[in-house]
Amino acid sequence: MTPRIEDYAIIGDLQTAALVGRNGSVDWLCLPRFDSGACFAALLGDEDNGHWRIAPQGTDSTETCTRRAYVEDSLVLETFWETRTGVVKVIDFMPQRDKAPDVMRIVEGVSGSVDMSSVLRLRFDFGSVVPWMRRSHGHRVAVAGPDSVWLRSEPAVKTWGQQFSTCSSFTVAEGESVAFVLTWHPSHSPRPKLIDPHKALKHTLTDWAKWAARCTYHGRHREAVLRSLITLKALTYAPTGGIVAALTTSLPEEIGGVRNWDYRYCWLRDSTLTLAAMISVGYMEEAAAWRDWLLRAVAGDPADLQIMYGLAGERRLPETELPWLRGYENSLPVRIGNAAVRQQQLDVYGEVIDSLRLARDAGLHDKPHAWNLQLSLLGFLESTWRETDEGLWEVRGQRRHFVHSKVMAWVAADRAVRTLEENPDLPGDADRWRAMRDAVHAEVCEKGYDPVRNTFTQYYGSEELDASTLLIVRTGFLPPDDPRVTGTVDAVRRELAHDGLIRRYSTEGGSVDGLPGDEGAFIACSFWLVDALKRTGRTDEAEELFERLLELRNDVGLLAEEYDSVAGRQLGNYPQAFSHIGLVNSAVDLAGEDLAG
Repeated sequence: MTPRIEDYAIIGDLQTAALVGRNGSVDWLCLPRFDSGACFAALLGDEDNGHWRIAPQGTDSTETCTRRAYVEDSLVLETFWETRTGVVKVIDFMPQRDKAPDVMRIVEGVSGSVDMSSVLRLRFDFGSVVPWMRRSHGHRVAVAGPDSVWLRSEPAVKTWGQQFSTCSSFTVAEGESVAFVLTWHPSHSPRPKLIDPHKALKHTLTDWAKWAARCTYHGRHREAVLRSLITLKALTYAPTGGIVAALTTSLPEEIGGVRNWDYRYCWLRDSTLTLAAMISVGYMEEAAAWRDWLLRAVAGDPADLQIMYGLAGERRLPETELPWLRGYENSLPVRIGNAAVRQQQLDVYGEVIDSLRLARDAGLHDKPHAWNLQLSLLGFLESTWRETDEGLWEVRGQRRHFVHSKVMAWVAADRAVRTLEENPDLPGDADRWRAMRDAVHAEVCEKGYDPVRNTFTQYYGSEELDASTLLIVRTGFLPPDDPRVTGTVDAVRRELAHDGLIRRYSTEGGSVDGLPGDEGAFIACSFWLVDALKRTGRTDEAEELFERLLELRNDVGLLAEEYDSVAGRQLGNYPQAFSHIGLVNSAVDLAGEDLAG
């Protein structure tokens, strides 16, 4: 039986991360980076596609632990097993790396005595390549092509090969511990230096405690906010500051459906809300790193601006399918890469410019070339904002005049005007951008608004609604007390809500996205409704919805992209940065902070 998405917890080293199930199995891990090939891909296939399970002997993969939790404000996971003979604890973590990534698993006896087993199946290239295994100086070494992995354990642990896997058995009594260290390195390089797992554990806990102490949010939702911030930090590629949208690829938006995408990349659409979240709770270093990644990624011809990039700003993310993987709960296809990188999404220009203004307002030191880059982006947008595009949701149907894209074009011009008004020494023609701003505003209000239903629509001439229109009030496009804003909020709640949660748009009939099937409620959109309710004066309703959304988190505080209210389970790639960004921003809004443009 396939574990539910929410059965997994994340551990990571700020360059990649792994998913550990409640059954004690690591079922997803890409090495050495988030976007590398997976050496454990059971999440999207089965155990033969790679996994590493440590659990009491005699338990099978359907049996789960007694309880689990992160150690305080860290990414160190403790999993407890209560058995007939005793209690044992497995500590899983990845220390921040020097050169090589390590997965460390320490088994500690809590009471009594427990017989344990470890089964390691390494399968490189997303579960397709079985490595050659050998012994070397007390280690088990796996090699295939460019990849090499070393497994180190205590001398007392009995280890043997069986059915293309490495098996171990051992016993831990109260007060005893057994450690395993899994280390990756390029197969042409010498083995990395050995690291003491017990010392690494102490250093890792200290590092996370120092990082968490920097959080300036002390409201009543601090536990949830800090856990979301830790998750966002875990999704950060430390060498560049880029933040991946999620750890995984191809976790379905509908079980058995085809809406399965690779989210192991960095989206410009997340930039403003990400910066708002970081800045509002005191993480200025992370905000600066993300801002700098953004500037590097978008540098070049404005006509070549992409909606997403690789961890270091790579532009080529070709999409392909992996036919040897059966998909999560038979949801096919499994994809790596993302063809949406070639789409035109005009909203990203506004998001980049809004992000850079937000960073400037927060006191981040401006880069010398940043303003000239923004002027270049504006110049291109001035000539293209009237065009159709694929929109925020990366539809794979025909291009349209999406309202959100136009609103973000207005944001780009508005932020330029305000920047020039506040900084008269900067070059630029404020009247030019003011004229563009007014033109966009007038067109959106004329063509993107339905006066009969008193709501903004998904695209010009459409009767469909879109949850992205909830962001109109956050952007400042219209004031919170404008009847068109409150009308839009009411319409979205009425037509896109399912069990109180908000869907992105309707997928019924001839769906605008050009795809078959359905999807769950989009968690980030539900947080946008929290923000819209708060800003339009309905604070009690906002707080009630926020509390409901907190209940969607799993036992260790994680959220996927979507939620299926009927089945009562999470859907989509996981953990999802956009969902956790929404949580942080809504918590800050409810605490009284104003993050509008």
